[in-house]
Amino acid sequence: MKSNVPETFGSMVFNDSIMRDKLPKDVYRSLRKTIEDGKDLDLAVANVVAIAMKDWAIEQGATHYTHWFQPLTGITAEKHDSFISPQVDGRIIMEFSGKNLIKGEPDASSFPSGGLRATFEARGYTTWDPTSYAFVKDGVLCIPTAFCSYGGETLDKKTPLLRSMEAISEQAMRVVRLFGNTDVKKINPTVGAEQEYFLIDESVYKKRKDLFYCGRTLFGAPSPKGQEMSDHYFGAIKPRISAFMRELNEELWKLGILAKTEHNEASPAQHELAPIFTTANISVDHNQLTMEIMKNVARHHGMVCLLHEKPFHGVNGSGKHNNWSLSTDTGVNLLNPGKSPHENAQFLLFLVAVIKAVDEYQDLLRYSVAYAGNDNRLGGDEAPPTVMSMFIGDDLAAVLESIENGTDYDAQTSKIEIGVHVLPSFTKDTTDRNRTSPFAFTGNKFEFRSPGASQSISSPNVVLNTIVAEELRQFADELEKADDFTDALNDLIKRTIKEHKRILFNGDGYSEEWRKEAKKRGLLSLPSAVDAFETFLAPKNVELFKRHKIFTEAEMVSRYEISLDTYVKILRIEALTMVNMSHKQILPAVNRYISELSETLQRKTNVANAYNMATSDMPHMMEQELIVRLSGLQDQAYQQALDLAAKVEQTSGVHDALKAARIYRDEIIPAMNGLRASCDEMEVYTPSDRWPFPTYGSVLFSVD
Repeated sequence: MKSNVPETFGSMVFNDSIMRDKLPKDVYRSLRKTIEDGKDLDLAVANVVAIAMKDWAIEQGATHYTHWFQPLTGITAEKHDSFISPQVDGRIIMEFSGKNLIKGEPDASSFPSGGLRATFEARGYTTWDPTSYAFVKDGVLCIPTAFCSYGGETLDKKTPLLRSMEAISEQAMRVVRLFGNTDVKKINPTVGAEQEYFLIDESVYKKRKDLFYCGRTLFGAPSPKGQEMSDHYFGAIKPRISAFMRELNEELWKLGILAKTEHNEASPAQHELAPIFTTANISVDHNQLTMEIMKNVARHHGMVCLLHEKPFHGVNGSGKHNNWSLSTDTGVNLLNPGKSPHENAQFLLFLVAVIKAVDEYQDLLRYSVAYAGNDNRLGGDEAPPTVMSMFIGDDLAAVLESIENGTDYDAQTSKIEIGVHVLPSFTKDTTDRNRTSPFAFTGNKFEFRSPGASQSISSPNVVLNTIVAEELRQFADELEKADDFTDALNDLIKRTIKEHKRILFNGDGYSEEWRKEAKKRGLLSLPSAVDAFETFLAPKNVELFKRHKIFTEAEMVSRYEISLDTYVKILRIEALTMVNMSHKQILPAVNRYISELSETLQRKTNVANAYNMATSDMPHMMEQELIVRLSGLQDQAYQQALDLAAKVEQTSGVHDALKAARIYRDEIIPAMNGLRASCDEMEVYTPSDRWPFPTYGSVLFSVD
């Protein structure tokens, strides 16, 4: 059956086209002013919008509505209310008002607040975000909303993102005005998030408690075949995976999600989906929906979608490359180098603003991707290093060097004068893509490659928007006071390059040489999530977020506490799952196998005795060696499991969040690694049919 993509796309979205068709012209214009200019929405307008939205949703099969929001759990939340309203004669009507649209009141008592509110203070509010279109999902009208406490403190991922978008638009507007651009009214950060994921058969998933409880394997000896042959990467897509991707695309397209590219990734069972760019707020919403729909669609095909950053030890994990740029409301990408001197000068100023931002706020960028799961991936030879650096390619590096030194640019053999004489015309994609760089310029955007696959991309984009807004603010303050704009611009760009070039690195980020060089340059080394958490409340960071009205200090403290608490809870669940699997599955299975070996050894010994063979004449017996080896490992693993359980129990009385997180990082993770090593070695010497759950080979190649 053929699919009509243009007809399908956005069919379940109350988008601009639907609003233009269903709303009175004056109401539509008022709503557009709210969306485009941030104007307050009149309740009378909201009432008309609500009726049209409800009628449209019912046409799509909806019976309920929900305020769809993104609490600090990192996933989405929703409470469904039906449209029905009882009448005095016993009948019902389908009703939905502007008040229902604008405001909701979910119970906020069980959502993370980081101390912003007491547990008994249950009241929380959701409020409509008209910049992100409502949609129908599973028979429910979903209204994207922000979420706050009774006292007005933000409790979600959306509110700070919207604040950061306003901040960067305000400061970027000041800069483009300096270049004589009076047409632009708004500048949007645009984002495209490439999503990596694993698909495994549901039957093997159900047999592994570590996958079920933790989303990743806590035990597993290497499979004889992994990704060594690179035969999975961009390989032919298997029919079962293809069917999944086809349904996934259709479901995403219905919701207006710009799913564009799909392919097999490097690891067995790993795949990737990439969308087309859209504004940061909508991109974050879409990525949250994408992760949810991936999981649901996989089940339709007898599979499970794993979004953990490192589901399998020894093969590449999954990231989420956050492609970020800045675009005007007139459609101009401010990170496109352009061809004219004017465009080049403006581009170079925005470029050095990003360079300065990444250098000065390395800690915040690292914090934005700090998560227990991502610690298993970052810093390995498969993902960006934990040390932040920027790749801009040899061509741009040469341009910046020539500007800094006032020398000729080889490709043009003309002296560079910012905004006066002809600047070098450097085109897009003049360099290779550096897969080892955390933050790489890729022609007309920056690719932040450090976010983990399971994480919301809100935090990285809040940080990116805010730190660049701060540098643009400083630039605008300086240039607006200048007597000679061109001279001041020239000096500012040169000075910024010279002061912040240490963050630029175009080489191999995986190499030992770079680790040494990064240390020599004074770049921050924050190898674990806990190291990154500790930097968040630095005075310069608190001042930054307060200045741009992204967070209050109390809101920052709450996020710090939630980060630590989440880290501890994730590792606690993993540690207890390991203890459970060891005691209830692995050790009993190995013990049974040792008993079998003992019985076989006894039979062999009896046969030898029957033939009056001397002990010295008896052949070397495999069973005897295996019994000794497995018994030693079994005893070792048993003690390691006991020790791990005791360490976890001891942390229960630790009420200092940072202290608890450090204990997990420094003591419990090494204990988990030790237990795993013993159990994985036992797996090597235990037959597959005796091992209590599917092995790596069975799981990674479970989808044929």
